[in-house]
Amino acid sequence: MGTVKSVDEQAFVSYYLERYSDDEMRLRSRSFYEWMNSRRSVRHFSPDPIPREVIEHLILTASAAPSGAHRQPWNFCVVTDPDTKRRIRIAAEEEEYESYHGRMSEEWLKDLQPLGTDWHKPFLEIAPALIVVFKKSWDQEEDGSRHQNYYVQESCGLAVGFLLAAIHHVGLVALTHTPSPMNFLSQILQRPDNEKPFLLIPIGYPAPGCQVPNLRRKPLEKVMVWY
Repeated sequence: MGTVKSVDEQAFVSYYLERYSDDEMRLRSRSFYEWMNSRRSVRHFSPDPIPREVIEHLILTASAAPSGAHRQPWNFCVVTDPDTKRRIRIAAEEEEYESYHGRMSEEWLKDLQPLGTDWHKPFLEIAPALIVVFKKSWDQEEDGSRHQNYYVQESCGLAVGFLLAAIHHVGLVALTHTPSPMNFLSQILQRPDNEKPFLLIPIGYPAPGCQVPNLRRKPLEKVMVWY
């Protein structure tokens, strides 16, 4: 039977988090929910640029998410170059056209009808920035060896959740876009073999007169089971 390595005490630091009263927690939990509930996916963007420092802090926030063995198996590629955005739009629309004309089931297409989506994706050029999230199943060490990453899919999902909350926090909007397959992103951005596209997220300000579908989210009793 193997032995468990002892933990280096110097690898840990003290941690303190302010504790709120029950009433304060109720207030904060309700206000945060109401604020996050106002977040919407947007397909109509203003071309107005976003300060670079803002985007950098958004990425740092996403990187603060928990990950398997703290491997942080992600990379965030920020695209603002117009020519690169156009190449991404053209490639994405080619894949989306195939999806809307044969790949998607009738049920899937029916579910998309209330959202008013189709294979045209002009927002990929109009939005001032695209954040392409890549997941990394392994990392290349300095000696050339591979170091495995763990719970990659789950870790990247958590990071994107942090990212979307941060985007909403600064008054920007976003769309989680998943053209399938997404291999064209690796080719256009010339990413290494250990990185695979996870999500394409245009971000920016909502366009004047922007509209979103009149959606209703599931009530609590439909999404929570209390034991």
